[in-house]
Amino acid sequence: MDQTMPAPRRIELAIGGMTCASCVGRVEKVLRRVPGVRDASVNLATETAQVQAGPEVALAALIEAVKRAGYRAAPLETAKPYDARREKIELIAAFVLSTPVVLGMVLRVPDVAALVLVSIVQFWLGARFYRAGWAALRAGSGNMDLLVALGTSAAWGLSVWDYFTAGPLYFESSVAIITLVRLGKYMEGRVKRDAARAITALHKLRPEIAHRADGADVPVAALVPGDEIELRPGERVPVDGIVTEGTGSLDESPVTGEALPVTRGPGAKLLAGALNLNAVLRLRVTSAAGESFLDRMARMIEDAQATKPRVQKLADKVAAVFVPVVVGLALLTLLAWLAHGTAYPRAIINAVSVLVIACPCAMGLATPAAILAGTGVAAKQGILFRTADALEEAARVDTLVFDKTGTLTTGQPRLQRVELFGTLSEDQVRGIAASLAARDTHPLSAALRQPGVAPAENFVVLPGKGVRGEVAGRGYVLGSAVLVRAALEVTDGATWAWLAEEGGDVLAGFAFADTLRPGAREAVDRLREMGLRVLLLTGDRREAAEALDLGVEVIAQADPARKLAVIQELRAAGHCPAMLGDGINDAAALAAATVGMAMGSGADVAIEAADISLLRPAPELAPAAIALARKTWAVLVQGLFWAMIYNALGIPAAALGLLSPALAGGAMAASSLCVLGNALRLRHWKRP
Repeated sequence: MDQTMPAPRRIELAIGGMTCASCVGRVEKVLRRVPGVRDASVNLATETAQVQAGPEVALAALIEAVKRAGYRAAPLETAKPYDARREKIELIAAFVLSTPVVLGMVLRVPDVAALVLVSIVQFWLGARFYRAGWAALRAGSGNMDLLVALGTSAAWGLSVWDYFTAGPLYFESSVAIITLVRLGKYMEGRVKRDAARAITALHKLRPEIAHRADGADVPVAALVPGDEIELRPGERVPVDGIVTEGTGSLDESPVTGEALPVTRGPGAKLLAGALNLNAVLRLRVTSAAGESFLDRMARMIEDAQATKPRVQKLADKVAAVFVPVVVGLALLTLLAWLAHGTAYPRAIINAVSVLVIACPCAMGLATPAAILAGTGVAAKQGILFRTADALEEAARVDTLVFDKTGTLTTGQPRLQRVELFGTLSEDQVRGIAASLAARDTHPLSAALRQPGVAPAENFVVLPGKGVRGEVAGRGYVLGSAVLVRAALEVTDGATWAWLAEEGGDVLAGFAFADTLRPGAREAVDRLREMGLRVLLLTGDRREAAEALDLGVEVIAQADPARKLAVIQELRAAGHCPAMLGDGINDAAALAAATVGMAMGSGADVAIEAADISLLRPAPELAPAAIALARKTWAVLVQGLFWAMIYNALGIPAAALGLLSPALAGGAMAASSLCVLGNALRLRHWKRP
């Protein structure tokens, strides 16, 4: 009986009502408590949750759990869009109503008028803080809304009391806090939506209608693999497909980051989202709607933005206990000032300042904002980070290990010459080699295939060595010198494959020449400038690797086991190696590296197996990925540092009476905007 656990399904929810890192921790906790949920990750910047759940988990149970915790939840695809217009109107109203109160000394507003204006702001425009704060309190938690509600209520209540007892009024404190916090949240919302444009832009690349070859216009969602469609000039490719008729130029920059148009003709693969510039093309659909490379790319970016690096998990733990600690500090501030002989109005105002300035908004935004901006700009460059941890690890990389064939070279070797060692003619050995190469996927085999040659029988791939099979009833091997067990002296820079009878003599040698990829030399030079050690790890001969003249360390004639051992040795020596290969032949080494990087032409690359995927075969993207990871990580650390320093300095200043509640509210809003603004600088990052 199969006892294996079924694979979890991913459920995406839009979460409403979150304001700080404490909210994130609370929502994650209640989602994980739902029976059948294996994990949950909540992102404050995108206001979404990703839940890994078993098949028995009902969507309604997740939504109900979030609601009980005091927040709103809905399926992501049905969530109502953010009502920016209403938010703007209420913000303007807050400024109009609060300005006469704040400028009361200049405008000479009567006390009764000030009381009316302040009460409208407090209980209409501040109602959201009461609702969210009460919901959090009822759920046994605390958040920013609770701190604002407590602080503004204390200031408002104190002023009402003093109004009837002819004491000093502090109405400006409550209205200034509410207005400034709402201004901060409004600006924060705009910045977050701006940072999330990478995903929105990808979704906009998909047209809604496709032209089927029979003349009918159909929804893209109705297309299935095998359908024939027509693509006209100026239209975007709706789904992945193969060109069957026509030749034209396409702009693939939104998908792969390739700046120049590329020419595609019959047999070429087209990716959804590419723009057809100048020709009528006919395509055969190869992917269902929702499963194109563009869709997988969008999901990959969303996954990276939803995951949390280790440092954010620590920040979330701090935020979980932050609110009750702040309430305790505010109470302690009140008692200390009263014990010092200060009048109760002043003591209360100082306690209110502590409540307001300590809101952990910036702490919750620092990491997701940086990840959001960094992964977005990476996608535009043709770089996909699979997780936030991959971005963190890439920032630590100190060694880059390159595969050779297909990575630093084009992977399309040309047969230069044939050396004969036995009695067979060149035509005979080429025929045997073509038969052995017919089913092989190695780039060298592609150069040996001949049309109409039947594949070898009992064909077997020998990883890292070559292939074996039977041709006309005789056994042959084709591959490296190690495979044919011959001491062959070759001193040129060509790549050689050897044909031999199984267990017998060498029959022929095939010399191949591969071409260095454009950008390979630039990539190596850039990595050296960044202080990285560069290695070339190849199964080819040393002479062939050194003939590339890149001036890098070469480890030659390495089979998959040797490649894996080299990576493990580097890690054991304390290095953080990244491995760049094709994602298939170097699978073990890629998996063992601190960061595995797969390079390919988009749909062909094994993006699911790599920590980082380079969407076009450009070696220069490797140093770009590491440079961007370093920059993103620096911005992330700066944001967390700013958030923590802000609280470390702000809370004591407020407790000592150096900050008014209004100034504390402005400083709290400014801290979040500083963190978000710093993260958004990443959107202007350019590859050196």
